[in-house]
Order: sequence, then C-alpha cells, then structure tokens
Amino acid sequence: MERREVEYFLAIAEQGSFTGAAKALRVAQPSLSAAIGQLENRLGGKLFHRLPHGVRLTPAGEALLEPARQVVRDLSTARDSVRQVLGLTAGRLDIVAQTTLAVDPLARLIGDFLRHHPQVDVRVVDQELGRTATGSVRTGECELGVVDASTDPEGMDGVLLAGRQIYAVLPPGEHAQKRIGLSELAARDFVATPEGTATRAVIEDVVAARGLRPKVSVETAHLAMVVPLVLAGAGVTLLPESMAVGASREGATVLPLRPKVVRASRLLWRPGPLSPAATRFIELVSKTAVPPRHRR
Repeated sequence: MERREVEYFLAIAEQGSFTGAAKALRVAQPSLSAAIGQLENRLGGKLFHRLPHGVRLTPAGEALLEPARQVVRDLSTARDSVRQVLGLTAGRLDIVAQTTLAVDPLARLIGDFLRHHPQVDVRVVDQELGRTATGSVRTGECELGVVDASTDPEGMDGVLLAGRQIYAVLPPGEHAQKRIGLSELAARDFVATPEGTATRAVIEDVVAARGLRPKVSVETAHLAMVVPLVLAGAGVTLLPESMAVGASREGATVLPLRPKVVRASRLLWRPGPLSPAATRFIELVSKTAVPPRHRR
C-alpha cells in the first residue's frame, strides 16, 4: 500500500463520505475514488459500503482501520525522528482527554511543554461519549491519553500525575461555613455532566462514600454550562481547584470538602516507538509525576 492510499482511506472513514474526504484533503473526488478502487483491487475486497448518503466500513475496512492509523503514525514518527537528528524542531502531539482533565491538569502541562518546544503543534481531542480515551490511544488515533487515575488499562504504559483537590461549587451566598461535609453535600441536588465523564465520576464517587447515589437535577453534556446552572440555583457541583476558582470569580460559593478529596489522573500511551514530541512530553511530565512509593 502507498501512504497516499492509506491517508485517503482514513479520510473517507473519518468523514463518512468520498465527498467530505475529497474536500478535507483538497483533492479531486475522481482521483480519490480511483485510488481507493486500486487499493481495494490490490487487497481483494471492498473497504466501504457505498450508501445513498455517504459510506460505511465493510468488515474488511474495519479490519484495516487500526493498522492504517498505526502505519500513518509510524511514518510520521520516522519523519519527526529524522528531523530531530538533523536539528529541526518540528512535530505534532496528539492527546485525548475528557474535558475536565483537559482543563486540569493537561492545560498546564501543555503550557510547560510548549515553553520548551514552541514549534511543536499540539492537538487535544475530547473524549466522545461511548468512546474511551484508552480506546483512542489503542487504535492509534492519538498517541497519548489523560484519564482518571482509577483507569489503569492492561497493556498500556503510563505515569500517575499529581492529584488535584476537589471543591464544592454552590449557588451565590448560600453558605457561611468554611467547609462542607460529604454527608451534607450528598443530600443536595447536583448539576452534572453525563455518566462516563470525569466530572460525573467525581460526584458519584463522593456521594457513594456515604452509601448514596447522587440526585442529578440537571444533566448537561456541555461542561461550560455547569457553572452558569449552579449560579442560577439549579444545584451544586464538584470541580477541581482551577475550575472552582473561576466559578468563585463569577460569584459562586466555593467550599473545600470535609474530609478533603483529592483526585489523581494518569497519562498513558501504547508500548513501542513514540514520536519525538510524545517522548519529550512524557519526559517532562514524569519529572512531576507521583513517585511509585506514594501511589495508591
């Protein structure tokens, strides 16, 4: 297979149509169709079901998807490695993370990384509902992933990141006390993101510590909507310190929990060769990672 054919195949799979892929790649659709036809002839079977509106992968196409992504990534890694040897500063870093973890701690880590390597392009992908960050790393869609520390997938390498303290975020002017107990908090109505998200997992774990299930008054897939809903009196929520500080500036009541709750996260990647950018990022993160003797 030629790299061009593999890239065309991946673009069609991601866009869901030949038309969308041709537009994204800025190539003529007949050229794209001809290249895929040649690839299918060479492999001996159809890779796509041609539908009235778009395409769908055949079983053969599904089987090719992960190897194709890895081929493209390996070629990029080889190119970046040569550039590094030749003294060039370039490359691309792809990281997948749930939104809350992207805000804290990933944003800070990326900022530190870019101060040392400003020429590297960084792409942060949000974890879609129903699709895990681990799955995106396994398939080669992203080189690195940031997940909650409770996730420790088999067959993956990783480092445990420093923990972040969790705070209760309540409507304005609601509490005069300095802290809020978990039992009192567990009895409140929550504003939360959907199940499977990092914010929801924190809420469920904190409330579960009191043998209860959280009562979610408003569920929203838009994390940016959570604080405005709390400010409007729709309920309370739990957020890491960096996001809670922002909520406090907007007028929310922000209280530490009693007892204190700290959540750690994990940076993970597939074993094997990594791009120079990913290798440097891991080296930087490892300097502030949790030492093995302190891991729980």
